[in-house]
Amino acid sequence: MLMKSTFFLAAGALMLGLCSISCNQTPAMTTEQKALDSLFTSIFPKGEPGGAILVKRGDQIIFDKGYGLETLPDGRPIDGDSFFNIASCSKTFTAAAVMNLASEGLVDIEKNVNYYFPEYTDPVWNGIKVRHLLSHTSGIPDLRSRLLSKEQRINGDEDLSVEYLKDLKELRFEPGTAYEYLNPSFVLLGKLIERVTGRVFMDYMRDSVFVPCGMKQTLYFDRNHQDLIPRMTHAYEYADVEDMPEERTASSPTAEKKNWYEYDFGEETFFATRPDGGIYSSTHEMACWDLPKISNLISKQITVSGSPYSDYQNRPDTWYGYGLFIEPHCVYHTGDNGGYKALNAYYPEQDVHLIILANRADWDRYGIKTKAEIILGLRP
Repeated sequence: MLMKSTFFLAAGALMLGLCSISCNQTPAMTTEQKALDSLFTSIFPKGEPGGAILVKRGDQIIFDKGYGLETLPDGRPIDGDSFFNIASCSKTFTAAAVMNLASEGLVDIEKNVNYYFPEYTDPVWNGIKVRHLLSHTSGIPDLRSRLLSKEQRINGDEDLSVEYLKDLKELRFEPGTAYEYLNPSFVLLGKLIERVTGRVFMDYMRDSVFVPCGMKQTLYFDRNHQDLIPRMTHAYEYADVEDMPEERTASSPTAEKKNWYEYDFGEETFFATRPDGGIYSSTHEMACWDLPKISNLISKQITVSGSPYSDYQNRPDTWYGYGLFIEPHCVYHTGDNGGYKALNAYYPEQDVHLIILANRADWDRYGIKTKAEIILGLRP
């Protein structure tokens, strides 16, 4: 196993790149930058929810720009310091923390989960290893929709998300043999981190993951302390004016007669759970996260392609490692939580990091990813 320093980039000042230069000193955009700007202008119009995009090549930030508004109807314009819920991109950080604890001898990913959770007494747990939780190959079914009301799921926390596991009697498939994307498995990994460290999950992640790599303001959602999130965006969905849900408060109708309504905490189920999707961060903070250094996560564990159990990122030549999707030319994770939509991708051969954080979900993430890759010369 690699030592702790292998996983986390030392803290350092983040250069804001070309887009931080004052207007009268800004050089003309390159052809590459113009093409990226045109691409993202087309999907994130002015006056609507939008997104922040950052591209880093080596140590240099080559594109850093925001589009749209942090909040509606007339919030601050989005930029690289706007904070978004990065949703399931949070899983990469949880996985990195587990692997870091493995390097310290506090976790053995080959041990059965019930070694750390002896209250899980049914024999079904005897074959489920920690690495199966990390790679979405546990076979554990997601029974939350069946067992919990909509109100419980909207207001649910980590305890409620995994409560059904203590009574688990059967699996969807034999552990390690198939891929099924499962949020409760990463919630359970968060609880594992707490058990082996004796610390609150959020505190451990702040002190051992975020701050050491320079992500000094990144934090987890807390329904009781949302005021702690700097430059907090809200996420939105829209309906045609005539189709607006009665319970929603209409705001900022556009020329296209789209009526936006907030869609994050209070509307989306299990928004408040954290190890599986609760991080709030910005593109400037995310650029400090040194993906090349977390090589133990980039290990093909299971093919996603053709899985009969899950359609999430199920496309040709796609694998899952530990908290990361793996394609022939890149490693990445995606995030979807309410109206938030995110992409965190790294291209090892070109040493390029692409980050897209958005507070609207009505855009073709994989299509945009592909177009950005073509512009940046990242496609084989």
